[in-house]
Amino acid sequence: MGKYFGTDGFRGEANKVLTVEHAYKVGRYLGWYFGRNKDHAQVVIGKDTRRSSYMLEYALVAGLTASGADVSLMHVTTTPSVAYITRTDGFDCGIMISASHNPYYDNGIKVLDANGHKMDAKVEDLIEKYIDGEVDEIPFATKDGIGCATDYSVGRNRYLGYLMSIPTRAFKNIRVGLDCANGASSNLAKSVFDALGAKTYVIHSEPDGLNINTNCGSTHIESLQELVKSKGLDIGFAYDGDADRCLAVDEFGRVIDGDLILYVCGKYLKEHGELSNNTIVTTIMSNLGLYKALDKEGIKYEKTAVGDKYVNENMVKNGHCIGGEQSGHIIFSKHATTGDGILTSLKIMEAVIESKKTLAQLVEPVTIYPQLMKNVYVRDKKEAQNDPKVQEAIKEVEAKLGDEGRVLVRESGTEPVVRVMVEANTNEKCLESVDYIISKMREQGFIIKH
Repeated sequence: MGKYFGTDGFRGEANKVLTVEHAYKVGRYLGWYFGRNKDHAQVVIGKDTRRSSYMLEYALVAGLTASGADVSLMHVTTTPSVAYITRTDGFDCGIMISASHNPYYDNGIKVLDANGHKMDAKVEDLIEKYIDGEVDEIPFATKDGIGCATDYSVGRNRYLGYLMSIPTRAFKNIRVGLDCANGASSNLAKSVFDALGAKTYVIHSEPDGLNINTNCGSTHIESLQELVKSKGLDIGFAYDGDADRCLAVDEFGRVIDGDLILYVCGKYLKEHGELSNNTIVTTIMSNLGLYKALDKEGIKYEKTAVGDKYVNENMVKNGHCIGGEQSGHIIFSKHATTGDGILTSLKIMEAVIESKKTLAQLVEPVTIYPQLMKNVYVRDKKEAQNDPKVQEAIKEVEAKLGDEGRVLVRESGTEPVVRVMVEANTNEKCLESVDYIISKMREQGFIIKH
């Protein structure tokens, strides 16, 4: 990860960590970089519903047009819609202004390449150098070389049409709950489900710039659970602020996380001969219960580092068609280059309708193991993990758990923290195992009083 750009773009509190000056310089560099060998670079921008998104949008547009780029504005829309339009409409790059599931006062800039994938880290490194004044100043466009900005809401409508074309069956008479997190899906998701014939019940679709992700959406799914139970709905879906995530709720109000979604959709694809390489891509945080269930189905899996960026890289490199994370970032490479919450909900609906089973019945074969993770503040992350006594404790726990659990100790990429995670067949074993490993770190003097 770079100084400003992490695995999911440049993100932080608006006008503290991510300022209008940063956004202007990002625009200046991208407009120049993609316009070096043509008259005007073509860039498309979308944003979520945060109040600061408008400020950052105008700053980006100023920088881009000052460098000669022409900018098409999709306005409030989802991250996957920007990725789709970037690759289908011939743009040099796409930009999404969003901090995803973060609170309203944060914001972010995600840059996508011409194929709709997250921008190459080498280009992000160049942007960072420009922001910090480590490269020569780039020229301003002049006369007819100055760029312009135009409305491109047609792109958002084309994306909606694309989503509606994907399901194999209508959703007639199915009662669906949607939690739009007061975010980018607020003016999109209901339109798709209504057009496909569902009886749609929507909550948290009245954004005011300050309520995005506030006690709602995929990170606060309780109100969707209550909606499904109180209205007797068949199924529910919750998105995050930019709708690249989706979690589901079954007919009993139980949460269906990304691991269970991977199981349902991966098994469905296999049954229909569409699971390329008979493989699902997961991250190292996926639950042991998922892997045991996939083993029973004869489905292979691969594990990547945490982050949908790494899942996508694996899928592209190896030709896999489905992958994702517990958090609900699910990628269907046949249809999209990023996690797409609305698309994910449509694919779940397809599996439910075609199988003639409820969502609860589809996930029944999976037994999710209790999982506990504690963050430990340490003076040196690598030393704390690699210490012989700590390693010995990890091996002791692994031996004790055997096939009925696993241990994962990894360092945070942004904090002086080691994350100690244990899965086991009881909560008591999880707690006992995690605390035992942490106690060895404490005995060795690695833990910082925090």
